[in-house]
Amino acid sequence: MQFDSFTVKESPDNRTTRPHILPIYATSSFAFEDIDQGIGIFQNIESGHVYSRYANPTVDAVAQKIADLETHGLNMTAHAVMTSSGMSAISTLLLGVLKTGDKVLSQANLYGGTTDLLKSIFGQFGVETVFANLRDPEEVERRFREDSTIKMLYCETPANPTLACIDIQLLSDIAHKYDAWCAIDNTFSTPYLQQPFAFGVDFIVHSTTKFLNGHGNSTAGIVIGKDKEVMRKKVWNAMKLVGTNCSPFEAWLTYNGLKTLTLRMDRHCANAQTLAEFLENHPAVAKVNYPGLASHPDHALAQRQMRGNGGMLSFELKGGLEAGIACMNRIRFCTLAPTLGDTDTLILHPASMSHLSVPKAVRLENGITDGLVRVSVGIENVADIVADLEQAIA
Repeated sequence: MQFDSFTVKESPDNRTTRPHILPIYATSSFAFEDIDQGIGIFQNIESGHVYSRYANPTVDAVAQKIADLETHGLNMTAHAVMTSSGMSAISTLLLGVLKTGDKVLSQANLYGGTTDLLKSIFGQFGVETVFANLRDPEEVERRFREDSTIKMLYCETPANPTLACIDIQLLSDIAHKYDAWCAIDNTFSTPYLQQPFAFGVDFIVHSTTKFLNGHGNSTAGIVIGKDKEVMRKKVWNAMKLVGTNCSPFEAWLTYNGLKTLTLRMDRHCANAQTLAEFLENHPAVAKVNYPGLASHPDHALAQRQMRGNGGMLSFELKGGLEAGIACMNRIRFCTLAPTLGDTDTLILHPASMSHLSVPKAVRLENGITDGLVRVSVGIENVADIVADLEQAIA
């Protein structure tokens, strides 16, 4: 059987008016008007899109929106690269600006996945991580003074899962004094509650999967930096070559979530404050970690560098591991899930889940006890959240 030769051309763009919602550019590559345009773009003489692993209009729009949020009101500009997840954002940043022989100075109470990444992956390529008490400026300065190979200070504040806070301005000043980068994970706070660029940091990373998206339906991350050349030549180049790019659909879902960011964060904060106050007075609870409580050791610092106390808290049950597991098994309204930042209240047991790979001695030294329970407080009716925790703990 023989078919007549035929060619199906790509349909023309028949758009006549500008779309109200950002379109999803679901295309792997982009067509040039002529060879001169293609040459110009490849030589960076003119701007334009080439291939969606390099850049994509949907992804670029969302990246710039988040960069603008991080610099809002600060009289500065920032540049961003979106990636496939929060972990790939951290990986891309480190791959872009560090080399074999460099060291990272960080805290032991990081998210467990970040700690594992630093030790297991980057460690085998000769990028060593030194853990220190970042709340002790004298120790931090001594580490830099005694070791010139420390090229980055990497931190979380509030930290996961103890909500410990560190002085961002103080740390960035020390890092810069010794010609090192200062990078921070701002996932817990979002730009709405905390803007680390105001305190001198060089890079901000987010797992946009969490509060920025807010609906649990997208996995993505972002690196934001103040230096355009470093972001373009180092961070973007690492993303392009390693292939940690964000997909247009995931970016678009994040874009939709950003529309309700302020509304959600206000409710997250209010609900978390109510739940923290309830738990602090519960006879089965030994300790509550929430920056909004006057009893939190970093309460004053949090009020100084944050606009709100966030939607995350953790509490320690007096019954230890057995009580923590029993609590997990009894929740009914909340959800047992290994993530955070959704509209729903999510509960996790760090010792047996997120921080399982962290040595027990290190966990205990940083307040991550066997009876610690982490709660990502959602935006539901707070009475329902309190009632569920009350019956689960009882």
